Amino acid sequence: MRFLQGKAGWALLALLALLFPMFASNNYLISVATQAFIMAIAALGLNLITGYTGQFNLAHGAFMAVGAYTVGILTVDHHVPYWIAFVSAGVVTGVLGFFVGLLSLRLKGHYFSIFTLCVSYIMFLLIEKWESLTHGPVGIMGIPEPTGIGPLSFGTPLAQYYLVLAFLAFGLFVMGRIVHSLLGRSFMAVRNSDELAEALGIDLMRTKTLSFVLSVVYAGFAGALYAGQVRFLGPDLASETVTFDLIMFVLVGGIGTLLGPLVGTFLVTWLTQSLQFLQDYRMVVFGPVLIALIIFLPDGLVGSWLKRRARRADAAATASPSSPSAAPAKEARHA
Repeated sequence: MRFLQGKAGWALLALLALLFPMFASNNYLISVATQAFIMAIAALGLNLITGYTGQFNLAHGAFMAVGAYTVGILTVDHHVPYWIAFVSAGVVTGVLGFFVGLLSLRLKGHYFSIFTLCVSYIMFLLIEKWESLTHGPVGIMGIPEPTGIGPLSFGTPLAQYYLVLAFLAFGLFVMGRIVHSLLGRSFMAVRNSDELAEALGIDLMRTKTLSFVLSVVYAGFAGALYAGQVRFLGPDLASETVTFDLIMFVLVGGIGTLLGPLVGTFLVTWLTQSLQFLQDYRMVVFGPVLIALIIFLPDGLVGSWLKRRARRADAAATASPSSPSAAPAKEARHA
């Protein structure tokens, strides 16, 4: 299993993603995979604020809707080119996240989560009721697909698949650099203990706000890609259901791990598609499976695997004759 670790493992995942369309039997499967990649980008952002910084944000799906509606409003109502609207989606969600973060992050624990849940509901009501801006319950239709860049065109499901895959790869690269940097260590210090982080000289409010902004920017860009791929938006995108789906992806895969949100998103998406024949009853099967995963694998699939690997490494180091802990035992046997 060692060849699946590190850069080799990531390279294998990238190769599988690149080759998937060759084995997909139709465009529907390619579109489903594209939407899974988009949700994985949003899940990466949620994992940053929740898994690495320890702040349980229940408004993440609403920020994804803000990014999507930014693209929809600018392209459909104001005829702004898609890529300018795409960049604007990240800016708008980042600015909105900054002000929401300044207010919400003064709270801790479940108070913070309840506040963000209220923020999510307010965003949903604004999208549903502000008809002059968001088109209300009717939604926004006819959103243009991403415009071509040079010789590249994104008018087919296959082209959009590789476009979103490229953004997911870039998002993973950036997230990896963040969590393995000094800034990422600061996020984890805040997650472990506010008091300890403050004792180390970390500015709590600034660190939490920065983590919140970065996380919602991921959600905003995911929403922008979603708008260009689905090309129709409704208020349901801002409902708490989307946030709960993202939370499920992170929990199943492994909270606080870089690979966890990807594994959780792809696994849950595959299970959902596999249980479609049950229609409205598929959650009767799907629900207990998720409950069992949370009970028996509370750290998620990737988190549990990493802990198991760490325990094996510790056991091997303890049992090794050359290890410091094994040396006294060896001398005692010879004595």
